[in-house]
Amino acid sequence: MRTRFWLFTLLALVLIGMGVTANPSSCHAEARFVPLFDGKDLNGWVYVGQAPGYEVKDGIIVCPAGCSGNLFTEKEYSDFVLDVDFRLSANANNGIGIRAPLQGDAAYMGMEIQILDDSGSMYRHLQPWQYCGSIYNVVPAKRGALKPVGEWNHEEITAIGRHIKVVINGKTVVNADLNKVVDPTTLMHHPGMLRDTGHIGLLGHEPTEVDFKNIYIKDLSRPRPDNVPPPGFKALFDGKDLKGWRGWVCDPPTRAKMTEAEWDAAVKRATAEAFKHWKVVDGVITYDGKNNNLCTVRDYGNFELLVDWKISPHGDSGIYLRGSPQVQIWDNPIGSGGLYNNQKNPSNPTVFADNPIGEWNRFRILMIGDKVTVYLNNKLVVWNVTLENYWERDKPIYPIGPIELQHHWTPLWFKNIYIRELPLLPEQRAAIEQLHWPGLPRDLVKR
Repeated sequence: MRTRFWLFTLLALVLIGMGVTANPSSCHAEARFVPLFDGKDLNGWVYVGQAPGYEVKDGIIVCPAGCSGNLFTEKEYSDFVLDVDFRLSANANNGIGIRAPLQGDAAYMGMEIQILDDSGSMYRHLQPWQYCGSIYNVVPAKRGALKPVGEWNHEEITAIGRHIKVVINGKTVVNADLNKVVDPTTLMHHPGMLRDTGHIGLLGHEPTEVDFKNIYIKDLSRPRPDNVPPPGFKALFDGKDLKGWRGWVCDPPTRAKMTEAEWDAAVKRATAEAFKHWKVVDGVITYDGKNNNLCTVRDYGNFELLVDWKISPHGDSGIYLRGSPQVQIWDNPIGSGGLYNNQKNPSNPTVFADNPIGEWNRFRILMIGDKVTVYLNNKLVVWNVTLENYWERDKPIYPIGPIELQHHWTPLWFKNIYIRELPLLPEQRAAIEQLHWPGLPRDLVKR
């Protein structure tokens, strides 16, 4: 045994010397399929809905006719490969929920991979995204993979980041990059597309019986290193320095009155002062509470923004969107994530989702036009709420502007700040052409 140990040790040293080291994909290779259903009972699952519910018969999970409830895994999953066999009766309708919360419509609050008797008499006039295998109301599936009603089908669903692949009976019916889904209506109506973790679900839709067996999952979830953006995103902070950031100069109406020379000089002065108080410490933007907002140099229109943040007791901050306040951050029983300065539209989060003070939190913010959606720690706290123009109450929110980390006299910490820019709406392009702000990029209307 000792000889074998030393041989393995020597081999490892040789491989390291040759530059052969582990990489993130090796985590996937080590993963193994585990059963989500043991063929006996529904341990590890939770039912949400009214009777009749799901039941186990002869080693099969049965969703009986008339069942409109959902059966979810107790555990949540981020990246995974899911294997499942399903059998349809005539006109059957069900779905596989992925990255879904336990409450709400899983097709919209999470995502639903459609399970449907495409040949059913009830479904003669479907939209392309309603057929079996589709990401419901998002990505249509290719047809022709289903076996006849009454026969078992095998489905494999792979979800890695924003890449979703669906294979039915060996035929790939969906192979989608959700980052390429940029239609404003789809994004605003499907906040669950943005979630990166959640429950697996069997989603009942009443008409006739659907059966399931051989349900296995390979969990590919793994921690992501700090300040390394996920695919489709760009890092606004690289963990090393404050390149791409500047000090706060003034509000947008005041900016509009400045010349290019005045703006450039003011930015230079404000940034020099800001960098005395906003510093990078161990890969974290750290603020001492003694200056003003930290702003992106670049102006942004529509986007998906990720921000990790942390505050101390009685801490107070926020994220300015397009230079306007704000997605709220604070130590308050109301909770963070609300659009604090709204007067006519909702200003508070729908649920309290903050982690304990001193722990890291994550915002996922979607802004399209004047509408804002906010996830805090993977809980939806704001959905499609209008962000009002704090600076000029009689006007809509500006079509573009910087992202700002708000100063409010308390220490602050930020990291993992990533952005995915989305196309501008036609009305935004028209509004941008009417702006006369100094410092605007010339290519802005082309975004």
